[in-house]
Formats: sequence, structure tokens, C-alpha cells
Amino acid sequence: MKYLILTLVFTFLAPVTHSTETGKTADEIISEADAVRNPDTPFSIVVSLAEYRSGKKENAMALNVYSKENAASGQYRTLALFLNPPKDKGKVMLKNGTELWFYDPVSKSSVRISPQQRLMGQASNGDVMTVNMHKDYKAELAGEETITDSAKKKVLCHKLNLTSRGDSNYYRVEYWVDKADSRPLKGKFYSDSDRLLKIVYFGGYKTELGRERPTEAIVIDGIDPKLVTKMLFANYTERKIPEEWFQKEYLQRFKGD
Repeated sequence: MKYLILTLVFTFLAPVTHSTETGKTADEIISEADAVRNPDTPFSIVVSLAEYRSGKKENAMALNVYSKENAASGQYRTLALFLNPPKDKGKVMLKNGTELWFYDPVSKSSVRISPQQRLMGQASNGDVMTVNMHKDYKAELAGEETITDSAKKKVLCHKLNLTSRGDSNYYRVEYWVDKADSRPLKGKFYSDSDRLLKIVYFGGYKTELGRERPTEAIVIDGIDPKLVTKMLFANYTERKIPEEWFQKEYLQRFKGD
């Protein structure tokens, strides 16, 4: 885990162009990065989370996540079924539009929760939900920048400044996308008070459902870099997902498949 604890150099760059020398706009770049992260068909993945403090593992969690794009909005509806730890098994989260619901089979009740609420470690509820960044944020190009990715490689990236359109998990994001292949590699996520909440490195690229996609995200606390959460994405599977799954009333019957 040592390579995860990185020295952070905070550099603010004013937007300098509206398109690259190849003619791509900021919105086109972020849309291409979304296509890398998200399959274009309904799908499921297993998301495993592990929380570390000073390199020592403290907690772990796993969820089966089902996602389907809403044709009308272009954004994803997502169900997350808790697999472990045992005390959480069977709990469900549902994101449909701007609403996020949590169902507990013990209380048999559904309550509305915040995407920003911490799920485990540095990962929030919203971090395990599938999103299209270009739908949630207004993007501006801030030039090009060479960064060190999660594998310690130097990569030339487009740097984007993203500002919330109003219903996103974060107020603003600094986002680095590999110039060569549109892979998202790094993000800095800020609150509405402009406080740095977390730094995320996307990596572990493997071929999943037809193209290379990230299979891990390293989430570093914005204040204390000794607090790290590792998210792994596995078992990408194309699915036929019934529409009824995304109704709040269906949560008490949802068992996955």
C-alpha cells in the first residue's frame, strides 16, 4: 500500500481552451471517459471495498451492483445488494434519478439517504453507484498535464474542471483523462465549501464486456493520506434487468439473481 500514499501537489490551472488540437471538446472527452468506465448495456459487477489506516486493513465490504441506463435522462439507475459482512447481508440501496433509498430487511423499511453519506472508509454511498459524469457535471478543459498514475507510470492527460449541474455527488471535480485512450486516471473531489474530500486513482485496467475498463479505484482521504480505501470491480456481466427492480416498493422483495 505504500505507493498509495502519495505526495499531493496542489496546482490550480485556469481553463485555457475549449477544444484540443484534435478538435475534441471537454464534453466529448468526458463522454469518452464515461464509455470506458461504463458498459453500454445493462450490467452487474461485484464491488469489494477494503479500508486501510497507515497501510493496515481494518474493514471490508462487498456488494453486487446492478446498473441500467435510463434512456430518457442518459443517467444510470443502480441497485446495490450487500453481500458481506454478514451483519449487512441482504441490505439494499437504490439510486433512481436524484433519489437514493436504503432498505434494511430487519426493520423492513426504506429510508431516503444521502449519496455523500459515508459507506465505508473514504467511500460514500454514491461512490458505488454507476454515474455518467458528463450528465452530472459541466466540463471545461484546463489544458494538458503529465501525472503519475496508480501504477507509478507517467501519463500525459487532458485535465478537466468539472462543476456540478445541481444534483451530483460532489460540488466540483478535477479530472485527469489519458490523452491517448480516454481512460480516466485520477480525480480530486470537492465539497460545496470547496474542501478537498478525496483523491481517487483509477487503475487495474482489464478487458471487460468488450473493452478495457478500470477494475480498481484507490480512494485517499483529502486531509489525511494515511486513510485509504481500495475498491475492486469484478465479475462484469451483461444483464437483462427488469424495470420493476428500480421501484422503491420492490426493494423488500429484491434478492438479486
